[in-house]
Amino acid sequence: MTQSASTILILGASGDLSARLLLPALGQLLTKQPDLGLQLVGAGQEELTPEAWRDVVEGAFKTSEATGSAVEKLLATTEYHHADVTKPAEMKRLLAACSGTPAIYFALPPAVTARVCDALAEVTLPEGTQLALEKPFGVDEAGAVELNTGLAKLVPENQIHRVDHFLGRSTVLNLLGLRFANRLFEPLWNGDNIAKVDIVYDEQIGLEGRAGYYDHAGALIDMIQSHLLQVMSIVAMEPPSTVEAADLRDAKGAVLRATRVRGGSPEKSSRRGRYTVGTVAGRELVSYVDAPGVDPANKTETLAEVTFEIDTWRWAGVPFTVRSGKGLGAKRREIVITFKPVPHLPTGLLGQEDPTVLRIFLAPDEMALELNINGPGDPHQLERVSLGATFGPGQLLAYSEVLEGIIEGDPSLSVRSDTAEQCWRIVAPVLEAWRTDAVPLDDYPAGSQGPADWPQIR
Repeated sequence: MTQSASTILILGASGDLSARLLLPALGQLLTKQPDLGLQLVGAGQEELTPEAWRDVVEGAFKTSEATGSAVEKLLATTEYHHADVTKPAEMKRLLAACSGTPAIYFALPPAVTARVCDALAEVTLPEGTQLALEKPFGVDEAGAVELNTGLAKLVPENQIHRVDHFLGRSTVLNLLGLRFANRLFEPLWNGDNIAKVDIVYDEQIGLEGRAGYYDHAGALIDMIQSHLLQVMSIVAMEPPSTVEAADLRDAKGAVLRATRVRGGSPEKSSRRGRYTVGTVAGRELVSYVDAPGVDPANKTETLAEVTFEIDTWRWAGVPFTVRSGKGLGAKRREIVITFKPVPHLPTGLLGQEDPTVLRIFLAPDEMALELNINGPGDPHQLERVSLGATFGPGQLLAYSEVLEGIIEGDPSLSVRSDTAEQCWRIVAPVLEAWRTDAVPLDDYPAGSQGPADWPQIR
């Protein structure tokens, strides 16, 4: 039986990720579930007094309106340690400060995470220790394999949480419920009926001070290699027997093992772009290459689009186009399922002949089904209508759901080792083609919909 964690040990606790996402999520979780009785230990390179650390935690908790006795108890007992977490002796000291079973959260860059794992290999970990890592998992397929090999020496796979907060429990279950609880959809969910699938995550924001990471990652690694391939795997998976971790992760893994760049050609099936100066939602963005911390020589893309194919009976011939970028004119977060046109429209019906389209919006989770129906005037004239619904928002923030899984030892929302490696394998040909400039880096003005000559995803 899985043992619940009693202490959260955050490595890199003085950083932005901890203050902006982890700590608010922890505060919300304690507010909703005060019986958890968690201890919080923070560790980082920055020197903080106990009072300063408590102020950091309390300020983060306020952003999620965390209240109650469990919150007050944690604030009164939390500790912060100035430590070099890459040294075995320091990690041993930090683990000694943890009561009961610890969950170690690596809020660290990938290179530092790998060094911490090396340090932990020389330390005896308490039974049931949970390890949680942020993406990217490695820097390429070989790096992911090496990282996973090191992690496997520390704890069993079901105690390793490769965090993808993008898919919280509510979003995953919303997608599964829509597909598998409705006979209307599941029999049509295949290449016989679906013409194409588009997954779009366009953002209006620019770098927002993340040049240190983003200028070495770009849109492909930051979003497509990790988050959006995970979304695609859920959209395309075969029906799992249960929604337990083993079945869900097996189904996702099977999809990703079958995924390739369409036609085996990154030159024909991928595009990349970079924003120039422009105005987004009334705010002027400087050209990406002029942003602080950016090295133009890196040729980092801020917009990436790749079309994949999934070599299975269900999806043979169906293009899956995945796109994400920054500095765009509209915020767009949706999965677009475009069905094939009807084989024949009866003579005498006039007007709209567009195919049926199902749009699944992310954050907030909603859906719209676009149909052709007879209009209110001429009964022979077809018009376009949209039927909409809103999914339940869930009780917790996505990061709170992730933390809950880590604490309870449930890896359902985490990325399994083989899946992490497959995601790098899938995008490797694209990365190589881009490094050799086999695919042009197109400019687009900030505030536009992307390069003018790119086909628009409708």
